[in-house]
Amino acid sequence: MSDALMQNIKNFIMEEFLPGEDPDELTETTPLISGGILDSIATLKLVMFVEEQYSVSFAPHEVDKENLDNLVSIVRLIRSKNPSVA
Repeated sequence: MSDALMQNIKNFIMEEFLPGEDPDELTETTPLISGGILDSIATLKLVMFVEEQYSVSFAPHEVDKENLDNLVSIVRLIRSKNPSVA
């Protein structure tokens, strides 16, 4: 996982929601919402972090399992909102 954006999101998830867990267990495709890692409150915390860090805003219908269930989807959504994010 060499992508800096994806690594930053992963680091946030590890620190906030999986402290003490093995970071290697959280892969690019690990299901976050459907896998039970993120509940509704955790999902909102993640959204707030992403919006602040990357100067993006999500519409309510975008805050769902389709867009936030794994690191690949999250990165894709961020880049669709702010193409200048590296």
